[in-house]
Amino acid sequence: MYTVYILYSPKIDRFYIGSAEDMSNRLSHHNCGATPFTKRGAPEWKIVYLEPADSKSEARKRELQIKRMKSRKYLLKLIDQSQIQ
Repeated sequence: MYTVYILYSPKIDRFYIGSAEDMSNRLSHHNCGATPFTKRGAPEWKIVYLEPADSKSEARKRELQIKRMKSRKYLLKLIDQSQIQ
């Protein structure tokens, strides 16, 4: 099972959108500064949105769909509608 996720770092006041099969491992990866973009916000990345996907390709399609919106307002709406608090 794959997951589409949105992370938020208050340190840089930015969101990061991605997809992964192992979410806990992926979050650790982001928070240890192993990825160029998320390095700037580490170690404060928090999961603010999760969406399950049945396959890697489905997760990737949804990730790109969210990224194409290029809207903080859209991300905040998705986050607000999610069950994560």
